[in-house]
Amino acid sequence: MGLGRTRGNSGDAAAPAVAYVRMSTDLQRYSTENQLDRIRRFAEARGFEIVRTYEDAGRSGLTMDGREALQRLMADVTSGAPDFQAILVYDVSRWGRFQDADEGAYHEHVCRRAGITVHYCAEQFDNDGSIGSTLLKAVKRVMAGEYSRELSVKVFAGQCRLVQRGYRQGGMAGYGLRRLLVDEHGGVKAELTQGERKSLQTDRVVLVPGPDEEVATVRRMYCLFTSGVGEREIADGLNRDGIATDLGRVWTRGSVHQVLTNAKYVGDNVFNRVSCKLRQRRTVNDPSLWVVAKGAFTPLVEAHVFERARAIVEERCRRFDDGELLALLTELLRATGALSSLVIDERDDMPSSSVYRRRFGSLLRAYRLVGYAPDRDYRYLEVNRRLRSLHPEVVAMIVAGLEGAGGEVLRDPATDLLTCNGEFTASVVIARYQETAAGSARWRIRLDAGIAPDVTVAVRMGPENSAPLDYYVLPRIDMTEPRLRLAEWNGLSLDGYRFDDLGFFFSLAARATLTEAA
Repeated sequence: MGLGRTRGNSGDAAAPAVAYVRMSTDLQRYSTENQLDRIRRFAEARGFEIVRTYEDAGRSGLTMDGREALQRLMADVTSGAPDFQAILVYDVSRWGRFQDADEGAYHEHVCRRAGITVHYCAEQFDNDGSIGSTLLKAVKRVMAGEYSRELSVKVFAGQCRLVQRGYRQGGMAGYGLRRLLVDEHGGVKAELTQGERKSLQTDRVVLVPGPDEEVATVRRMYCLFTSGVGEREIADGLNRDGIATDLGRVWTRGSVHQVLTNAKYVGDNVFNRVSCKLRQRRTVNDPSLWVVAKGAFTPLVEAHVFERARAIVEERCRRFDDGELLALLTELLRATGALSSLVIDERDDMPSSSVYRRRFGSLLRAYRLVGYAPDRDYRYLEVNRRLRSLHPEVVAMIVAGLEGAGGEVLRDPATDLLTCNGEFTASVVIARYQETAAGSARWRIRLDAGIAPDVTVAVRMGPENSAPLDYYVLPRIDMTEPRLRLAEWNGLSLDGYRFDDLGFFFSLAARATLTEAA
């Protein structure tokens, strides 16, 4: 947006410039306004006219990933015909808190090569290429990155302290368990349902046993497994009895294995099994780095039963050396023609995919050792298949919610377009959870222009793409792009349409009598 024409003291025409502002979280709601105020004053004093502003709201400065405004800015810089001569930034840290100080310098070099100068408006030096400014700028870049490193260490230490005190640090409860919200003094507030989050920073979450029938089912799994029954047979038995998982799905060998190997069922609070610090690559940590609080939660199974189950799993894995593991993988590849974690986990006569990750460092390395080089990510295809099967269930759930609120819903069997009360139309899309190379969460939403619904209900899936994280109710009138790319936080322009559940959307179908309306 333009901020008005300014002129230097000489009265010459102002040089065109753009402003770049960034804030890390939505809680810093006034940060960009303060940055722009300082940038405006700098522009007026230096004779610049700000022709456009690029804003990354609620974006970390650790990487370029997710910073759509900065990416657009750099694309304009390298377009060959930029309509500005300078970039005005509040300070070095707003340009970025890159962990490699040379990355920030590189992006500035690209601008300078295009004839565009980056000015840091609140710094105590002019970015004029002098030795003094170059040294100060280098120090500021290192300090900006170091601030994030120090903050990461403090946050991690705080998380570890909370884990050791018995508080849950994110993630789904799991079958047979529920998340209980407590205040800072341990007082019970409420049970969190699927997709709900705490609203106060001082609140905490603990795990408690779920319904009696689920607890009994968990104990049944352990009893059968320690008696010599395999995971697949246990899953088949649960499915025959009409027992569904916590996500309403059928049981598989892998989902039963997860229950039998997770220490939370014996009451232990385990943290830092996987880490992704400072937006770097996701890392599976050695067990020696795990943070464990024994007996933090009420156990669903006795300790000796859990240890017996774990011993069975470990012994099953220990009996194979590396050569035997690779031979099993080769045989599986010959039988199926493709390898993936799901394909491996569903085989009864070989260890789980986690064993291959632990033994060989990663599944891809194990694949290479047996001569398999996947040209596609088959896990991606598996998730797509699962989400396609989930879509009819989600549509049916939404239809039931609208009808439960008093609405009349017609569903087009060809397009799944919903027409509610003959007044508005809605479509449902499921946005899969994806991670960038640096571990940042991303979702892509395609708005179906072909059927032009009045409202698009976007179901944003959580990690593992196993359950909804939240919902975006997007009105067509405010959506000008056919595709949306969402990060964890997206600023008010998009997150204003985010809801933890669909209660608000269902209320749109409610009918009122003339007396109530009056």
